[in-house]
Amino acid sequence: MPNRPLKFVVHEHKATRLHYDFRLEINGVLKSWAIPKGPSLDPADKRLAVMVPDHVLEYIDFEGIIPEGSYGAGPVVVWDAGTFVPLDTDDPLKALGAGKLSFEMKGEKLKGAFALALMKGLPKGTGKEWLLMKKKDGHARKSYTIKTALTPAKLKTLREIVPPCETE
Repeated sequence: MPNRPLKFVVHEHKATRLHYDFRLEINGVLKSWAIPKGPSLDPADKRLAVMVPDHVLEYIDFEGIIPEGSYGAGPVVVWDAGTFVPLDTDDPLKALGAGKLSFEMKGEKLKGAFALALMKGLPKGTGKEWLLMKKKDGHARKSYTIKTALTPAKLKTLREIVPPCETE
């Protein structure tokens, strides 16, 4: 693990459908999950997080339009960014391999303890369906909705990148 804080980013992404790409810097890449409803600060919410291919670290600041015909085509903005610290492990990749990673997030919107847990009871070998959960702490918020969250971290919105007729 590097001797510096690890980075994370959450991209708001309008591909086939609007979703949020949750990315954690682990072992030199961005481990990535697509979260249809976006992350939540409410510990009662267990958000589906579908693991997608790793992304290069340089992608952490990306905002723009992924061209038609490319993987994930559509507009992307940074919704939140910051650093995170793995909890209870010195090897976050090993923790992911075991099916659970707990971490503390230090972002503009996402703060406090969270966990990613591999969903159980699914057909063997899929390993793509995870749950992202907020742990109970001083940053937890009941009845949180992503629509009431602050504007994107870089103060851009999908409407600023693409005309409304393309994002509706």
